[in-house]
Amino acid sequence: MTAKVVLNPYSNRWNSQARWPEAEAALKAAGVDFELVVSERKGHVTDLVAEAAQVGFSPIIVAGGDGTIGDAVNGLVQAAGADDAELVPLGIIPLGSANDLIFNLGMSTDLNEAARAIAAGKTRAIDLCKCNDRYFANNSACGLEPYVTTKHERIHWIKGITRYLVAAVWAILDKPEWQGEVRWDDGEFKGPLSLVSVGNGRRTGGFFMTPHADPADGKLTLAFGYRATRLGLFGALPRAFNEGEKSYVYMDGMREINATRISIHLDHPSPAHTDGELFPAWIQDLEYSIQPGRLEILG
Repeated sequence: MTAKVVLNPYSNRWNSQARWPEAEAALKAAGVDFELVVSERKGHVTDLVAEAAQVGFSPIIVAGGDGTIGDAVNGLVQAAGADDAELVPLGIIPLGSANDLIFNLGMSTDLNEAARAIAAGKTRAIDLCKCNDRYFANNSACGLEPYVTTKHERIHWIKGITRYLVAAVWAILDKPEWQGEVRWDDGEFKGPLSLVSVGNGRRTGGFFMTPHADPADGKLTLAFGYRATRLGLFGALPRAFNEGEKSYVYMDGMREINATRISIHLDHPSPAHTDGELFPAWIQDLEYSIQPGRLEILG
């Protein structure tokens, strides 16, 4: 059956477009029969994936980064219609800067290996997550984390994970904070917040924001907390690169829990994102839910 490849040329600051000939050669060498379409604007990936799924292409293959995958997931859901409808399998050609979902699933960033995994046709089921009216595959957040993203989008002279780190330092110097109410299945918190991160996967933007998340356990992983000073936030930053006992989630003022539903209310608007893509406006209220095992990933 013919696959539809949706290329996001902008991923990784146009590096995705530059690497497309390499990706195309890998797909052809692996024997993948496909047609190509190229995204031309923000949000276009969602439309292209929905159109391809609706006319019967299977699988859908996205060539880009984590934001491209997030847009594609929304296109698959849009095409499926009902919440219990089966989704078209999704293949991934990793052309992003961080490729966090690929890392979290233990898949290879090598394009030839990625193409061969797609050609093999074997899928794995992972959970599909939702924040308000947007779906995501790997991570969502409000507070400091997407505030970092607002800085990240303004940095053009640095590439890769280093750009995320510089953006994090810049954001911490601003020290944004909120008063908030966080509720989950069997608990709640009211008080000051520096960050709230909701993960399906362990890593996002190179940081292990929800280090104990499992994308196939049927649970959202919620990490949240408050650090009263810039020094305290800077102390947490290097520990966000750790997954074990030295993780930032074990520091004073930080928590990590698992839940199936999460609601967040903030005293004033915050930036928010799903899979690295910012919401168009800052918001105060976020509602999270999960659909266990609904997303089929090739590889």
